[in-house]
Amino acid sequence: HCHNDQGSLKNLGLFLRLLRIARPYWPHIGILLLVSLLSSPLALLTPLPLKIAVDSGIGSRPLPSFLDALLPEAATRSAGTVLVLAVGLAMAVALLTGLLELLGSVLSVYTGEKLVLGLRARLFCHAQRLSLLYHDSRGATDSAYRIQYDAQSIQWIMTDSIPSLATAVVTLVGMVYVTFRIDWQLALVAMTVSPFLFVSAWAYGRRLRPRWIKVKQLDSSALSVVQEVLGSLRVVQAFGQETREGERFVRRSGESVQNRIRVALIEGGFALLIGLITATGTAAVLFIGVHHVRSGLLTLGDLLLVIGYLALLYAPLNQLSKSKATLQGWLVSAERAFSLLDEKPDVIERPQAQALARASGAVAFNDVSFAYRENHPVLRNVSLEVDPGTRVGISGRTGAGKTTLMSLLTRFYDPTAGKVLLDGIDLRDYRITDLRNQFAIVLQEPVLFSTSIAENIAYARPGASQEEIVEAAKAANAHEFILGLPRGYESRVGERGMSLSGGERQRIALARAFLKDASILILDEPTSSVDTGTEAAIIEAMERLMCGRTTFMIAHRLSTLANCDVRLEIEDGCVVRLEQRRIPVASASNNVAEPLRGSKETYE
Repeated sequence: HCHNDQGSLKNLGLFLRLLRIARPYWPHIGILLLVSLLSSPLALLTPLPLKIAVDSGIGSRPLPSFLDALLPEAATRSAGTVLVLAVGLAMAVALLTGLLELLGSVLSVYTGEKLVLGLRARLFCHAQRLSLLYHDSRGATDSAYRIQYDAQSIQWIMTDSIPSLATAVVTLVGMVYVTFRIDWQLALVAMTVSPFLFVSAWAYGRRLRPRWIKVKQLDSSALSVVQEVLGSLRVVQAFGQETREGERFVRRSGESVQNRIRVALIEGGFALLIGLITATGTAAVLFIGVHHVRSGLLTLGDLLLVIGYLALLYAPLNQLSKSKATLQGWLVSAERAFSLLDEKPDVIERPQAQALARASGAVAFNDVSFAYRENHPVLRNVSLEVDPGTRVGISGRTGAGKTTLMSLLTRFYDPTAGKVLLDGIDLRDYRITDLRNQFAIVLQEPVLFSTSIAENIAYARPGASQEEIVEAAKAANAHEFILGLPRGYESRVGERGMSLSGGERQRIALARAFLKDASILILDEPTSSVDTGTEAAIIEAMERLMCGRTTFMIAHRLSTLANCDVRLEIEDGCVVRLEQRRIPVASASNNVAEPLRGSKETYE
């Protein structure tokens, strides 16, 4: 019972949250609600033409009193005019119902799509701000599924569920009142089924929720296989694993299909139960109603009206019961979407964070340690001071902590212990956007977007002119090969730039760094995946790029670091060797000097 109360409270919390997000569209939802509610009185009028035709057209009973008062006496005298009136009324009700449905449909789609877009945008923006650690552990596909599919829950709940539930409640109240006015005993018999319907809805809802949670998880898992395989298609094809990956996808999707079938079986069983309960109610009303007609308590027209209203009475009861069951799937989706919104970024901007226009480039690591997981340190007690304009070369084996050190500098992560300073101020005291604007980064595998070459170069400065883009490309030794492409700077690079060679992608990444003109440059293995001829052109461009900037260059090949002022080697997360080539621009603290004592020879 306690668990069920918690579930109800959670659902109420989800509803309130969805309402808060939908605030800009409350007027639209209000109009939608009004349109839905107007369909209730029209529903009450639907069986009326049949009663008029039977009792006043075929029989000789007077018209219902409200119609008699509205119409002139001539219109109610002959059976012919009464029949025309019944037909006209039926047509008018049908036309009004159709117009209301059209208005409701268009408004529902407009409001729903806007709500989904708004929630998707919020989720997408939030997902971009979450730490790399979150995406590394969960996988990008999980977030993508929540943004694309779970966000749709707001549309169903706000524009379909709430108006239809409100309409069902109002229609139900109206139907009960009218049926009681005609024959209170029949109304009472008809209503005895409602408790059974609501108890069934509650029981089935409890069974459906965990099933829906499982379905969503499996769908997300199947989508991750698709994204993973298509993103690594070269490897899959190179090893001839297409069939195996196809089987893996079918296996993951098959589990989801089985769970969906179970959900369909539960929902089908529920629909069958509702049908049986309402059929029992209808049969009981019919049985008692016929007795009432025979005994003169009811006219035949009134019985037909009651039976007509009974179908309309059970429709909202069915709607309320089924909506409660169907709602479970959408509430699970809403919960998943909100759980993504509730994820807190590991890197948080302080309330009084200070602005930073352009840094001079003085960097210091003060006794910095970092671990992705507890008791698994990646960096240990690293201390290093770098003056503006210094070129720092960093070497070490794979997994030693070189890239992590640079990730701390760009504040992708915060240190577990110690501080990283820029111009003598802790990185955590700067605005995150201002801080990251101080860096231009060129990675081992350059990241390009599936737009034009010009847009890729201008990614750091979207407002850059064509002349500035061309200048940056020339400085990066990329201008010549770009002009050789069919559409020059407007050539599209394909997904992740795969229509270009590795050297071409790297030079575009360098051009992007030139255009950004940041005060600190990070080069992470920039020449490791290119041939020697291309490497020479890239190194020449890098020399121009490094001029006057504080530069951190990570490389395995020591020849790449030949022109660096400071060179340090990282091993198991510690700086084990540090060398200065020219004037002493860097100093190591005691915990760095410790491993240097009696250590291996210096580089030169």
